[in-house]
Amino acid sequence: MTIKYSEDHEWITVEGDVGTIGITDHAQSQLGDIVFVELPEVGSSVEAGGDAGVVESVKAASDLFTPVSGEIVEVNGALEAEPNLANTDPMGDGWFFKVKLSDTAELDGLMDEAGYKAFIAD
Repeated sequence: MTIKYSEDHEWITVEGDVGTIGITDHAQSQLGDIVFVELPEVGSSVEAGGDAGVVESVKAASDLFTPVSGEIVEVNGALEAEPNLANTDPMGDGWFFKVKLSDTAELDGLMDEAGYKAFIAD
């Protein structure tokens, strides 16, 4: 499975035409302990680079962006009860939402793992 990364520190994996999106390990470490997550509504439309929710930590509140456009088809309800899943397992159980992609070509504008590692090293 291929993982792509955005400059806003989100990751996406794609199966068929559905992408699973979360924040990167780097992002969660910068935020600190996450205490609240506001997720988009199932059925809502999102645009690449647009707001999709809010992540609140003990340090700050940050907008959650989506790296692709499409329709929200599922959200991770476990984050409501346990928002710290985004800290403890950001690339696994701490995923945020799933989106049915409206334009798979948008994935071409995202970074691969090597590109993202170089991006956060700067």
